[in-house]
Amino acid sequence: MGYKDEWLLIEANDDMDEVEHREPSEELLFYRAVANGDTDAVRKNCELNRFTDSTGVGILSRDPVVNLKYHFVVTTAMITRMCRQHGMELEQAFRLSDFYIQKLDDIHSTEGVKQLHDEMVMDYTEKMRRSNRANANSKHINTCKEYIYAHIKERITIEDLADALGVSASYLSRLFKKEMGVSVSAYIRNRKIDMAKNLLRFSDASMIEIANRLAFSSQSHFIQQFREVVGMTPKRYRDKYYMVGWNAEPQKPAQPSRH
Repeated sequence: MGYKDEWLLIEANDDMDEVEHREPSEELLFYRAVANGDTDAVRKNCELNRFTDSTGVGILSRDPVVNLKYHFVVTTAMITRMCRQHGMELEQAFRLSDFYIQKLDDIHSTEGVKQLHDEMVMDYTEKMRRSNRANANSKHINTCKEYIYAHIKERITIEDLADALGVSASYLSRLFKKEMGVSVSAYIRNRKIDMAKNLLRFSDASMIEIANRLAFSSQSHFIQQFREVVGMTPKRYRDKYYMVGWNAEPQKPAQPSRH
């Protein structure tokens, strides 16, 4: 019997459990709260355990853990799309999605999936909250930020950015400083340091490996730049924060997420 025939048989079965699915507006409001950076609304949804509430939710697998994982993937996909529509950088949105979905491989309990879900939605929400505050940026600046994020492991110059945008370096430099409040070079440095902080916290990469990975000219240059931005050396930062929990700063059919 093929899958189509099996479905027709189940659909025709009078004993089949009827599930009244939630109104899509509830899910849409939740996704919109994430994309709008509404941390209070999203945190309240997590505290109410709406993700694990099975009322009005489609059954995607008979195994409860697998079922919840499928709903997690649907939720992540919808949030990623919504955040992209509200201005999240393309590479950041999809890398974040890949990161959290891959984390599902190591989870084998419904409580573990629920905890990952709450971390994931709060991470997206906090990133959108910060992004939305500066979203009066021009199209050139948003494209510039996307380029920097996508090439953060390379050496990036103002000339590279200007060529990618098809504008002059002097124009882009003035526009970036006006809209972002910092120079292009300072912004690139800060984004590299942000990534370095994550590598120091959540990986065992050495200082020289991190310096090379993020295209600093040398290990000593990386240490000097890190100290200027963070106020402590990379070693001290790792000693203090290594593996101290994840901080949000600190296919199945598109059936219902759990909200």
